[in-house]
Amino acid sequence: MTKPYSDDLRERAMARVAGGETTRAVAMALLISPSCVSKWSQRLRETGRVTPAQMGGYKPKILSGEHADWLRMRLSAEPFTLRGLVLELARLGVNVDYRSVWEFVHREGLSFKKKRYAKRTNPS
Repeated sequence: MTKPYSDDLRERAMARVAGGETTRAVAMALLISPSCVSKWSQRLRETGRVTPAQMGGYKPKILSGEHADWLRMRLSAEPFTLRGLVLELARLGVNVDYRSVWEFVHREGLSFKKKRYAKRTNPS
């Protein structure tokens, strides 16, 4: 995602708008789009500030709490596949993708790795 315009530019644009210039004239003078100027004007009217809103942030994990407890119990019960777990969770009404389940299983230390010398076939 791109970086927001500086507060200085925003304040200069709003000062020009308050001085009576049109949105398009301000945009052309400051080399920004007219929609930026109009959105900043709207933000100034609504909040009293022109600073940008928060970008990004923390999103809590879907597989936490009781969903995580159910998944831990299910993982210890019998063999599983990640795609199978995604389908089982979907039946319970939990919409997660393959990657979320993989990260959970990996975080729990339950990823399966083949042993290097286990059950190799002998050359003929």
